[in-house]
Amino acid sequence: MSNDRSMYAKFAAAYVRGTLPDIATPDESETVAVGRARGLKLYPFKRSAQLPRVRAVLGVLRSLTPATLLDIGSGRGVFLWPLLDEFPELAVTAIEITGKRLGVLEAVRRGGIDRLSVGRMDATRLAFADRTFDVVTVLEVLEHLERPDLAAQEAVRVARRAVIASVPSKADDNPEHIRLFHRSTLTRLFADAGAPKAKIEYVLNHMVCVVTR
Repeated sequence: MSNDRSMYAKFAAAYVRGTLPDIATPDESETVAVGRARGLKLYPFKRSAQLPRVRAVLGVLRSLTPATLLDIGSGRGVFLWPLLDEFPELAVTAIEITGKRLGVLEAVRRGGIDRLSVGRMDATRLAFADRTFDVVTVLEVLEHLERPDLAAQEAVRVARRAVIASVPSKADDNPEHIRLFHRSTLTRLFADAGAPKAKIEYVLNHMVCVVTR
C-alpha cells in the first residue's frame, strides 16, 4: 500500500500498469515509484477531495446512492478519482473527447480498475439509450461548450434519477471557458432540457446544480 497520501495511489498505480504492461509488482508504492522513474506524469492523480466543489458533489452522491453513473467530460479526473475512491462499488462510465485525457482513463481501466468503463464521445450526442444511468455528472464541462443546451438535454435524457452539474460562478482567466452561467441561466438550461426541478448551491466560486427526474 502506498504511503504517498498526496495522491490517489490506487488509480495512479493502475495508470502505470496500464501504460507499462511489463510491470509485475502488485505493490502500489513500488508501481508508482517505477512509473515516476520511467517518466510518467502522475500529477492528474493528486488528491482533490478537499476541494469544496468536489466535497459538495460527493455529498450529493452519498444521498443518492447510485448503482450506475455516467461522468461526462472526465478530463484530468479532478472529480472522477475522488468519486471512484469514495464509492468502491459504483460502476462508472467516463466519457471524454480529448485524446490524451482519454488515453489516461483507458490506461487506468486496463491497469485494474475494471468497474470503470471508458469511451470517446461528444457530450452533445451520447450513444446511450434513455434512462441508462442512475446519475449523470457534468462537472466543469458546460462552460466549455458551444452548445451546452444540447449537452444538458442529453444528460437529462440518459439519467434515470438525477443530473449533477458544476460550473464556475465567477469569471476567470481560463481561455477554454467560453461562457459564464448565473443561477437563472443554469436553471433555465435544465428546465428547457426537461428537468424543471433544479437545486443550486454556491460553493467557492462555483455552482453545483442538482436536477431530478
